[in-house]
Amino acid sequence: MAGGWLGAALLGLGLCWAPLALEVSVGKAATIFTQNGSDVLLPCHFTACIGFENAQFSWWFQSAQWFESDQLYTGTVRNRNSRPVCKLCNPRVQLPEDILHKDREYNLSIILLSVDFSDSGKYTCFVKNPKEKGAEHNATITLAVVVELEKVDKTLTKIIAAVVGGVIGLLVLILVAKKLILFALKKRKEKTNECLVSSSGNDNTENGLAGSKADQKSAPKA
Repeated sequence: MAGGWLGAALLGLGLCWAPLALEVSVGKAATIFTQNGSDVLLPCHFTACIGFENAQFSWWFQSAQWFESDQLYTGTVRNRNSRPVCKLCNPRVQLPEDILHKDREYNLSIILLSVDFSDSGKYTCFVKNPKEKGAEHNATITLAVVVELEKVDKTLTKIIAAVVGGVIGLLVLILVAKKLILFALKKRKEKTNECLVSSSGNDNTENGLAGSKADQKSAPKA
């Protein structure tokens, strides 16, 4: 049994030292669109299999017009309970006030202030974790600065919602009408049955039918 636990521990340790032990992500969207003159959040999260200590990170910008890269931000993170410490800070870059962390995931997102068209390009987040033999990973996201954000046309969505709502309303109306008709037929049937019962209990004294008073007279004596 001890050997089994030891083998499992060694396997887990081996997985931690795998190339994906340190992983950096900038989210599912490959491109972020933002309006000229606004502030934009550039997301970056990293996870470390065995945790981290004094992790180093940096943000680099490559313009869409030039091939050269500029360093925007460089800092370190002591542990997951501390905020990043800036070493090279661009005055147009700031950290979010509320940095949320999940388990082994740490937030290294930055906010780029007052963007203009020259800020369009690729932004890469680099992370290096000394605790994992200096493992380093990065992830890149593209920023597109536009004059005005495209408004999503919700006309088709509204039409579909209206049609679906109309169909549902019609079905409900049909069900209600069906119940009312069945209820009316039931009441009519009950009334008919009451009439039949009442009619069968009447005296038939004049026509000599079975059950009449004429039949109920005693036979004449011989």
